[in-house]
This record gives sequence, structure tokens and C-alpha cells, in this order.
Amino acid sequence: MFATRALCAFRQWMPTMPMTLVRAKNATATANATATFRVLPKMTKHEIKEHLEKIYNLPVLKVNTMNYMGKRKRVLGVRKIAYYKYRDYKKAVVTFDESLTDIGLGTRIPDKEEQEAMQQTQEE
Repeated sequence: MFATRALCAFRQWMPTMPMTLVRAKNATATANATATFRVLPKMTKHEIKEHLEKIYNLPVLKVNTMNYMGKRKRVLGVRKIAYYKYRDYKKAVVTFDESLTDIGLGTRIPDKEEQEAMQQTQEE
């Protein structure tokens, strides 16, 4: 009986945690770099921090979370009214350490002409 309670405390499901980046801000002179993620409602602040530190090697300073209820909708049909609801979600605002100043928001694939120009400058 007690062993099951102890095992429930150590749950690990890190690689399958979906985290969607909503927005990101680079660091300024007065504020650290921040990023906003949309995560599963059952994820805790500690799990979000561990996920970003261990998998993406990001220096996380602080994690703030907000729970959102999914919006309820109503569709008027010919014979009846259908109700549905969007999924609940949690928004996590992550503040990074002072060591991270620029958040790389992905890389742009260069065009063929840009690649040729880069090769010519490298050859010279």
C-alpha cells in the first residue's frame, strides 16, 4: 500500500510533454529574457523547469503558470442545439537567467542565391 504512494510521487513522462511556444522576448537592460509556453494542465512548475533545463539546456530562473478553462461553444442546428468545449490548457511564463540574452526563434533556410553568395565570399 505504501509502495504505490511512493511510486506515484516519482512520475516521469518528460519526452512526451507537448510545449508550444506562444511568444518570446529577448533580454533588455532592465529585464531578463522571457518565453510563454502553452502546456498540459497537469504539468507543474517543477516539471516545466526540469523539461527546459534537461532537454533544451536552457537556464531557467523562474516559472509562473496560469490555468485557463476551455471556451464553451453552442451551435444552432435545424433540430437541436449542439454544445462543445475547447480543451483546458495552462500557460507558463518562463523567465530565463541573465546568461541568456538572445532567444533564437528558429533558423531561416537561405535561398539558393544566398547560398551561392555565401560560398563565393568563403572562397575569396
